[in-house]
Amino acid sequence: MTADRDDQWLARRFEADRPRLEAVAFRMLGSSGEAEDAVQEAWFRLASSDTGAIANLSGWLTTVVGRVCLDQLRRRKSRAEQPMPEHASDYGSGPVPLPDPAPEADPESAALLADSVGLALLVVLETLEPAERLAFVLHDMFAVPFDEIGRILDRTPVAARKLASRARARVRGNGGPPSRDVSRQRAVVEAFQEAARGGNFDALVAVLDPEVTARTDGGTVGPILRGAAQIAGSAITFAALGTAGEMMLVDGRIAVVAAPADQPTRMLVFTVESTPEGDRITALEGITNAENLRGRALTLIEG
Repeated sequence: MTADRDDQWLARRFEADRPRLEAVAFRMLGSSGEAEDAVQEAWFRLASSDTGAIANLSGWLTTVVGRVCLDQLRRRKSRAEQPMPEHASDYGSGPVPLPDPAPEADPESAALLADSVGLALLVVLETLEPAERLAFVLHDMFAVPFDEIGRILDRTPVAARKLASRARARVRGNGGPPSRDVSRQRAVVEAFQEAARGGNFDALVAVLDPEVTARTDGGTVGPILRGAAQIAGSAITFAALGTAGEMMLVDGRIAVVAAPADQPTRMLVFTVESTPEGDRITALEGITNAENLRGRALTLIEG
């Protein structure tokens, strides 16, 4: 085939996948405008790639859209943003012409798409962490295997399965951090504090999930840490955040908050969940940025 015919074939293949890709992106981002932008970005990347090396074009496009949406969700979370209002994509003039938007992108179809997902579900999805949302949407709604989801997230298939399970529990309203028993959470957090204060590496590993993640918004230990051993090795850093202050509930999770509670200067938020090995810490988030601290609903844990 000539180059023109190759481009036409590629555009037709992309258009055939566009409705599914926009459905994936809409459930990830909650905005048809942002979803359209994500799908157009996937086309832009496809048009500049060596398509002869892509064995499964539909799977490749799903992976690209998933990563684009994941990056967008992470940027939104870092800036505490809400989904953007409906808008048209504006990529300017580039060397590769973008296909015309499919009919599904018009306002009426966008409204029908929103109705099909359901406002209540979109509201719940907004409460999920970006990785949880991607794992749940791709697996539970579009049957993407966990090994592919793991590659998108740079996690193992087992970790991807855990993320989807955690998200599923929150969506169904019968599990997840908001409904975790406070006394059980507190016991695990207190064990972490004691081990961190004493520099007890083995005791720290014992209360951390093997796939645990930790991040600080101030970037003092890098953007993210993964794994019980690595995080236990950074015990001094997290001891400083997690052993000085009052224990409070933040969005259903236990946090150690530096006083005064009405104007906290830092907090370490723990996600504690049931695992086959027992209750374990699956995520830690150190928050020191004033904007991220402002407006948090804090509840003091007595006793």
